[in-house]
Amino acid sequence: MQKTTKRVSAAIIGMAIATLMSCSSQETDSIKIALVGPTTGPVAQYGDMQMTGAKMAVERINATGGVNGQKLEAVVLDDVCEPKQAVAAANKVVNQGIKYVVGHLCSGSTQPASDIYEDEGILMITPASTSPAITERGFKMVFRTIGLDSQQGPVAGRYIANSVKPANMAVIHDKQQYGQGIAGEVKKTVESMGINVVLFEGVNKDQKDFSALITKMKSADVDFVYYGGYHPELGLILRQSREQGFSSRFMGPEGVGNKDISTIAGEASEGLLVTLPSDFSKVAANADLVKAFEAKGQDSSGPFVMPGYAAVQIIADSIKATGSKDPKRLAEHMRSASFDTPIGQVAYKENGDLKEFQFVIFNWHADATKTPVAE
Repeated sequence: MQKTTKRVSAAIIGMAIATLMSCSSQETDSIKIALVGPTTGPVAQYGDMQMTGAKMAVERINATGGVNGQKLEAVVLDDVCEPKQAVAAANKVVNQGIKYVVGHLCSGSTQPASDIYEDEGILMITPASTSPAITERGFKMVFRTIGLDSQQGPVAGRYIANSVKPANMAVIHDKQQYGQGIAGEVKKTVESMGINVVLFEGVNKDQKDFSALITKMKSADVDFVYYGGYHPELGLILRQSREQGFSSRFMGPEGVGNKDISTIAGEASEGLLVTLPSDFSKVAANADLVKAFEAKGQDSSGPFVMPGYAAVQIIADSIKATGSKDPKRLAEHMRSASFDTPIGQVAYKENGDLKEFQFVIFNWHADATKTPVAE
C-alpha cells in the first residue's frame, strides 16, 4: 500500500513538473509576425524595402529584451504582388497560427488578403498599400503606416496645375487597383483646376511595346504625362518615348520611385517627377537607426523601409502597453494610442488610416538619386 502511494505521488509530482515546464515553454515561445509581400517578381525591390525595415525592427527590439520577455520572430512569405498568391500567403498565415501581419505591399494583393485576416481576427498593418478602398469597408483589424492615394493624388495634381501648367495632359495607368486609383485621383484634381486631360488610358501589366501609346500622345500634342502604376512599365515608356522623339515630361507615384527605373530608362529617367513619402532617413531623430542600416550595407531611404519598421514597432509597443497578445485587444489599443516611430508620431483614425501623413514631390535623376522639389 505504501509503495502504491509513493508511485502515485511521484506520478503527480511528475505531471506537475511537466505542466510547469509546458507553461514555461509557452511563455518563452517567440511572437511570430508574418512579413508578406513580393520577394520575387517585377516589383520585388519594393518588397525588399518593406522586409528590410521590418526585419531591422525585429532585430533591434529583440536586442533590447524583446516584448515582455519574449522574442519576435519574422516569418517571410512571398505573394509576388499577385492577388491569388496573396490569398495563398494569407491562408499560410492562418494555418501557421500567426496573429500579426506586416504587409502586404501591392494594394491589389492587400485587399483580398485583408478579407481573410479580418475574418480570422489577425492584425494586419500594411506599410505600402495606398488604395483607399482597403479601409473603406469598416474592418477592425486592418491598419497602415502609409498614406492614401486620395492624399497623394491631389498633391501631384495641385503641383501639376500650379507649377507645370500643361496645355494638353495625358493620364496613363496600368489598369490595376493601385495604378488606376492614383491616376483617377490626379485626373480629378487637375481637371477641377482647369487642366485639359486629352488622354486617359490604360496599359497592360508586363506590356513591352508602347509605340501605339506614344504615337497617340504625340498626335494629341501631349505636353505632360502622369503615369499611375509601377516602374517596370513606366521605365519602358520613358525609354521608348526618348527613342521615338516624344519629349514631354512625366510624373508618377511612389510605385515608380525605384532605382531600377533608371536602369530601365537610362537618361530618359532624368527629370521624372515622383511623389514619395518624406525621406525619413534624413530625419535627425533617426540618425542612429540609419547608421544601423548602413552597418548592414542597407539603404534606409526607400519609401517603404521606415514604414515597415514602424509597423513592427507599433505591434510590439501595443503588446507591451496592453500586456496582451490578443490581436483584437491590440487593434483597440492602436485606435486610442499614439506611437513615436521613425515615420513620426503615429495616430489612427477609426478605419485604420493614419490621421496624418505627408507626400513630397521629388525630382528623379538618371543616377537614381532624387532631390525634393520646392513648390
